[in-house]
Amino acid sequence: MDLTGRTTGRRIAAALRGVPGALREDLWRMKSDPVPRVGEPGYPVWRPVSVMVLVVFAAAMMVVNVRQYDVDYNLGINLAVLLAGIQAVAVVAALYRPVPAWWAVTAVMLFAARVADGRIIIPTPQPGGPWDPTGRPVPPVPRGSFGPLLSPGPEYPWTLAGIAMQAMVLFLLALRVRPRAAVSALLISSATGLVALAFTGQYHNDFGLAVGVLAAATLLGAALRGRRVARKELVVQEEVTAEERARRTLLEERNRIARELHDVVAHHMSVISIQAQVAPHLVENPSDELKENLAGIRQNAVEALTELRRVLGVLRSEDPEGAPHAPQPSLDRLDELVANVRGAGLTVTVDRTGTPRPLSPGVELSAFRIVQEALSNAMRHAPGSAVRVELAHQSAELVVRVANTAPDRPVAPSPGAGHGLLGMRERTAMLGGELATGATPDGGYEVTAALPLKGHA
Repeated sequence: MDLTGRTTGRRIAAALRGVPGALREDLWRMKSDPVPRVGEPGYPVWRPVSVMVLVVFAAAMMVVNVRQYDVDYNLGINLAVLLAGIQAVAVVAALYRPVPAWWAVTAVMLFAARVADGRIIIPTPQPGGPWDPTGRPVPPVPRGSFGPLLSPGPEYPWTLAGIAMQAMVLFLLALRVRPRAAVSALLISSATGLVALAFTGQYHNDFGLAVGVLAAATLLGAALRGRRVARKELVVQEEVTAEERARRTLLEERNRIARELHDVVAHHMSVISIQAQVAPHLVENPSDELKENLAGIRQNAVEALTELRRVLGVLRSEDPEGAPHAPQPSLDRLDELVANVRGAGLTVTVDRTGTPRPLSPGVELSAFRIVQEALSNAMRHAPGSAVRVELAHQSAELVVRVANTAPDRPVAPSPGAGHGLLGMRERTAMLGGELATGATPDGGYEVTAALPLKGHA
């Protein structure tokens, strides 16, 4: 318990030690939010029409305040005009320099109250008057007390116009500074009024009215500032969201380009590699020079595939300035693709079932790429196998199936990890279809994709 009490005491002491620094930061260094520019949240307060209304308000309050300082406070016309003029100018200046303007109206209030103390003429009650119905003398109010709420004399230490002008300045101040600074200014203004009241009590005490009006003005200004800040942050967030959306769209496009690049280049490079590997077996007694050249071709093709995979990794993760679009083939080129693979040494058969119908470009392209990637994988991982390609045209979907048997010779390890299966899954998912891949009981491999036709035909 003692430890908790000591910890709480230290925290309170640390907070109190930080009060002067916080006040100096908020209300002495005179930092405030910049004036909103045209189109920014909060700009309507600074429109020319609003400024003119504020000028008219300040001029009207100055006229009223001059009369109250001269007649009620008995300060004389010259001093009344000077003090009321300072307050009126401060009201307009608060639009652009709110902290100095607040200091000015607060100082004028305190100065006017102190100078007026002793000069204010309190009406003498008459017999039967409202303050003493019996006609007896009214006992004096002791100096140093606040006096009754309805004690005789004018409002003190603020004039009514002074309350209005200080409330306006606090409102404009709360629009431009942090809520902590606005509350600090309100507390200092209230404390200044208490200081003025501490030396007299024979006048009408308007402290409660003044604090209520000043607090309401400060609260309204702080609320409008909070709304402006929230709207500004929302605009910034919308810009960030738009940038993120554009970046995501770019990444999706880059992924598409990467898939297209992989499907086109990797397929042909695989064919080159397989043909270079098979060519020595198609020639009787090939020369060493031929074997060496074909081995070099295959090695270059394998290295090119490795570099291609590295480039694809960059395309999937970095932000290039631009990238070329890959070709957009369709199933009309399936026979050409199959002939190319047969030339590499694989046995490929094609089976079509159902009634062919026009397909959307997305389905055509995805079906072609899935077949192309499956054949490339068969050449790479199952040399010498027999491959069967099936296209089933159904009423609601196009089913693409590519299955190969087990390889007839050992398979060389493939350098790196490709993007073939990932590309197939992304294409199928984009169309809302399903993809199934896996090994077959005879040691081969099978790829089956169901591509919906609804909405794509």
